[in-house]
Parts: sequence; structure tokens; C-alpha cells
Amino acid sequence: MGRGRGNNRDGAPGGPGGPPGQGGRGGGPGGQGGQGGQGGRGRDNRGGGGRGGGRGQRDSEFQDRVVEIRRVSKVVKGGRRFNFSALVVVGDGKGRVGAGLGKANTVPAAIQKGQERAKRNVFQVPMRNTTIPHGVIGKFESSDVLLKPASEGTGVIAGGGVRAVLELAGIKDVLTKALGSTTAVNLVQATVEGLQRLRTKADIEQARGVKITL
Repeated sequence: MGRGRGNNRDGAPGGPGGPPGQGGRGGGPGGQGGQGGQGGRGRDNRGGGGRGGGRGQRDSEFQDRVVEIRRVSKVVKGGRRFNFSALVVVGDGKGRVGAGLGKANTVPAAIQKGQERAKRNVFQVPMRNTTIPHGVIGKFESSDVLLKPASEGTGVIAGGGVRAVLELAGIKDVLTKALGSTTAVNLVQATVEGLQRLRTKADIEQARGVKITL
């Protein structure tokens, strides 16, 4: 070994040993290049987390409530096939509310679909202080729901799906009466239809072209 180093300094026998040494130095920078690739993936992960956080903040505005979960069976050649339907209502408690029906093979998937459809169906509810501006009857299929304004402190006089829609909409005082079919899906849709028919004083004045004095 001592003679090899001495000869290498002289330059004559050191030629064959040169290529392995260069190969070792070449491998070193190659390893550093691999670390640089990992750094690039880290930047992508940070970007994706930012976009996900934005969606989470928008979704946090709404509260959701599962009104009903139903199991539906279908008879097929091999036996019975079960599916689930979930009726979900979402709202921010400040005048915005929506309802949706989700169907899937499992309960969590049905609830998730119901939430997504309910958020797509969100609409603004006209309000007068803590109640609705006027009485209205919402209709859907064979169900009718009567909504009447109430004085402050009355509370939400309703039950089942009707109460869920009104509370998530932010209505604190209202009188209701279910007429006809009491199926949860029909009652929720009838309540939504009735709230969509509400109009404010300004809307009525603009439509009629007159000034209303209360």
C-alpha cells in the first residue's frame, strides 16, 4: 500500500487506480440529486394542504342534521340487496338552509351524498327579526305544511324534519302544522317549498309598484 501511493505520486502505475476513484466521486453527487427530488415532493404536499384547508373553512360554515335513515331492500336472483337512503338538512343558522337525499350501499356514504346534495340546494330564507315575514303553506306531493309567524319568545313549534329545517335556517319563533302525509321526506320538501315562497316587504312593493305601510 505504501509503495502504491508512492508510485501514484510519480504518475506511472497510478493510471489503473484512477477510474475506480472517479467512479466513487461520481456516485456521491448522484445520491445528492435523489435528495433534491424529495424536496420537490415536499413543495407539492404543502400546496395540496392549502387547497384542502380552504374547502374545510367553507364547509365549516354549515351545520348538518340527519333527519332519517331508511334501509331499502331489493329482491334479486341471488337473494336480497340492501341499500340505504339518508335525508340530510344543512344550514348556517343565519338564513341559509338546504335539504338533500343521498342513496348508497352503506350508511356513511349515503349521509355524505345527502350532505353534498343539501349544500348544492342551499337558498336564502327571507326573515323578519326572529320569525318569517308572513304565513305560507308549502306543498310537496301529498304533504302540506302550514307556516305562520309568531311573536318573540314563542319558539319553534314543530317536530321532526320540519323543526330541523327551521332551526338550521335560523328561525327562532314560528308556528307550524303538518297537513296530509307525514312522511319525513315529503314534510322536509314541503317546508323547503314554503320557505322558498316567502317574500319580503321590499319584494312585494317592487312587484306591485305600491308603498306598503305596516
